[in-house]
Amino acid sequence: MVDLGWKSIGVLELTALPSINKEHWVPLVRETDVLLVGGGDALYLYHWMRQSGLADLLPSLQAVYVGMSAGSMVMAPNIGEFFVGWTPPTGGDETLSLVDFVMFPHLDHEMLPGNTMAAAERWAAGMQGPAYAIDDKTAIKVIDGEVEVISEGCWKYFPNR
Repeated sequence: MVDLGWKSIGVLELTALPSINKEHWVPLVRETDVLLVGGGDALYLYHWMRQSGLADLLPSLQAVYVGMSAGSMVMAPNIGEFFVGWTPPTGGDETLSLVDFVMFPHLDHEMLPGNTMAAAERWAAGMQGPAYAIDDKTAIKVIDGEVEVISEGCWKYFPNR
């Protein structure tokens, strides 16, 4: 991602932020045009977004948020038991609730043999609200609450109530 011709790139290490005075990093984040948030464990990411104060800052930012894998999942209300790896001190599978749907990423990925459409359907059946199962050639764009799926791959929408 750093080879895309960005004018400048910075790294924000969430686990270090609680030890840094907010006066030093919040103004820089407020000036950022794009926040690119990578993957990993969605609950671990959520925990450190909360601990660092970034979670409280996100709704007020003008930046474009680009989430990849767990970086996208963390925007949902929760992730579902299927994706719980690390358990936060508070327990549960809750995440930021900045969008009103949940995501099952890496659908049919060769390195994740359990991420099948059948598994996504079982996962979605246990989720509250709408859900998307998406492969790595699919993105979900949300602007002012309007959701658009952009895909050259495979995805499915589950309009759970």
